[in-house]
Amino acid sequence: MNFPITPVGSPIYALMLLIGIAWGAVYWFRESKKDGRVALIYAAGLAGAFAGAKLAFLFAEGWLHFHDSNRWVIWLSGKSIMGALPGGWIGVEIAKKVLDYRENTGDRFAMLLPVPLILGRIGCLYAGCCGGIVCSFGTWPSVPVEIGFQVAAMVCLWVMRGRHWLTGQHFHVYLIAYGLFRFGHEFLRATPKPFGGLSGYQLLGLATAFAAVVAYRQRDSASRRMI
Repeated sequence: MNFPITPVGSPIYALMLLIGIAWGAVYWFRESKKDGRVALIYAAGLAGAFAGAKLAFLFAEGWLHFHDSNRWVIWLSGKSIMGALPGGWIGVEIAKKVLDYRENTGDRFAMLLPVPLILGRIGCLYAGCCGGIVCSFGTWPSVPVEIGFQVAAMVCLWVMRGRHWLTGQHFHVYLIAYGLFRFGHEFLRATPKPFGGLSGYQLLGLATAFAAVVAYRQRDSASRRMI
């Protein structure tokens, strides 16, 4: 999710980003009335997401601009959702351990995630970033395809929550699905692929999916022991 390389960026993108943050903040601060620690956990997740988004961009392509005269603009503007998701996850888990908060938050986080990500991709459409490769029929519609994935994920997560399927695992399921989706979709996105024909985002996608599988299995094992 990279901003256009301009000093001012895209106001529409910035607006979509702010609306997405507000969407989550309203819910979590309402939840914090029941337990004040929840607001701190959300703040930690948000901080982790921003840090992860920046680090992912620098790892995947920022370093390629080291000799570019506009490198500071590029480094400051570049961000990636492929780093925001694991970064936010890490931030939440650290906060929960520090605050000794033992309730599951993953299902609620997963339920809310697709909306701000859809808004972010709408911002991408207006900013003209995150495009696809040139295909036989024209340019691959990478941003609309990602929006489609998020819409499908939102529907699936709401159904899972309503029917109590895989309770406690929704965030892990989402990370596995998005990590694998992003790995495949990257082949059609116009991103640098300096790692043996793969992009840094693909490596991050696989790592995120693998970590989520491990977390899924650990929680499943813990649940079976409790039974």
